[in-house]
Amino acid sequence: MSGCILALDQGTTSSRAILFGRDGHPLGVAQQEYEQIYPRPSWVEHDPEAIWSSQLKVAQDVIKQTDIDPADIAALGLTNQRETTILWERDTGKPVANAIVWQSRVTSKICSQLKADGHEDLFRDKTGLVIDAYFSGTKIKHLLDTIDGLRERAERGEILFGTVDSFLIWRLTGGRKHVTDYSNASRTLIYNIHTLDWDDELLELLDIPRAMLPEVIDSSGVVAETEPELFGRPIPIAGIAGDQQAATFGQGCFEVGDAKNTYGTGCFMLLNTGSEAVKSEHGLLTTIGWGIDGQVTYCLEGAIFVAGAVVQWLRDGLKMIESAPDIEPLAGEVPDTGGVMFVPAFTGVGAPHWNQGGRGMILGITRGTTQAHIARAALESMAFQTRDVLDAMTIDSGVTLQTLKVDGGASANNLMLQFQADLLGVPVHRPVVQETTALGAAYLAGLAVGFWNDRKDLLTNWALDQEFQPKLGREDADRMYAQWKNAVTRCFDWEE
Repeated sequence: MSGCILALDQGTTSSRAILFGRDGHPLGVAQQEYEQIYPRPSWVEHDPEAIWSSQLKVAQDVIKQTDIDPADIAALGLTNQRETTILWERDTGKPVANAIVWQSRVTSKICSQLKADGHEDLFRDKTGLVIDAYFSGTKIKHLLDTIDGLRERAERGEILFGTVDSFLIWRLTGGRKHVTDYSNASRTLIYNIHTLDWDDELLELLDIPRAMLPEVIDSSGVVAETEPELFGRPIPIAGIAGDQQAATFGQGCFEVGDAKNTYGTGCFMLLNTGSEAVKSEHGLLTTIGWGIDGQVTYCLEGAIFVAGAVVQWLRDGLKMIESAPDIEPLAGEVPDTGGVMFVPAFTGVGAPHWNQGGRGMILGITRGTTQAHIARAALESMAFQTRDVLDAMTIDSGVTLQTLKVDGGASANNLMLQFQADLLGVPVHRPVVQETTALGAAYLAGLAVGFWNDRKDLLTNWALDQEFQPKLGREDADRMYAQWKNAVTRCFDWEE
């Protein structure tokens, strides 16, 4: 049996590659950041060629660094930033425009018009999603509407659409495979999560030709092999999942009621609801977690647009810190925020409020406010937004959370996680292996080729790094949360 799995983790700000052993621990990691493009305020783009070149480089680098024989790589798993949209030419593989990133609000007007035309319930009933610029469907429409002749070319089958997984698999296979998995398809606003097919009625509303869409396949299963010259030998591509679904799988959230929260660029909580697609009445999304052997597992999701990105902004925008880890000691200089509330609605407000016109605000500033107060308020904003989501999730699902599993870059921050436990009133569990997004992709790939026998094997790999028990009284926690709710509503509709 070959000795490891290669996981490609294509994220919003960087591309990573990790080799995992049978125990689920990383054998090696390579990472490379790439450029964020901001053509206008609240518009966000990536160069698809930068996505590809950075992802290929780190995959090749991690193999070299670990001195692993490519013949010892049993399979490749892929996970990706989800709703980011790429259109490319079938014949050449060349992108026709920059990728429109999930954070971008470029299609806000399209979304507002769809709502005004009374289509919100239709989209929600079929896709489990709300009409918002976050998702891929309106991004496709925008590109087809604004690039001369593109829709006609798409109708002729000359132009292909894909989320980042589709684009990377197209490149990895030399253009032999145009596919996506159930989890990524469920984030496009044009995929019916009940019939498990692209929805013709929604495609017609957005004027998107079906000919440009990828085939939807299982999240775990051998898709194809990589081109031999990329890694020295062909490697089976056997796992695909959007980043948040992959993290849920990597955390071992296999049972109904299991939940995890990822603190990445954004913040995403997913709750496993099994074979039932639970419809949210409180601003959450109904999404597909993964599909294996044609059977899909559904999840409720709360999507928060800005989490770790607020720390990046303090570092790069305000130059308040030199590196992201510096935020914890700075925030720790003060016992509380001194009444400051930081609502990081840089690109609108996500779940459960879904206010496209919301913009970031820092409230409660006095002459006594310092950088430390603002840093602490920034950290606390992640925890406050998570409680927004969890409260809605509890009402929708009827499940009372007993513990919360966490991962993502910001989960290394002990101060933030302790506040999170205080605010939620439940223990927060951080695993030893925090690279759960890449690990989930590795697990899906490894199961497909027999590297792991079953999900019981995966659960034995999970190990606790640290538990954060609530220390704050419920009355104090609820009082602070009430102040947050007051603050977040003040940023609504700032930009019409």
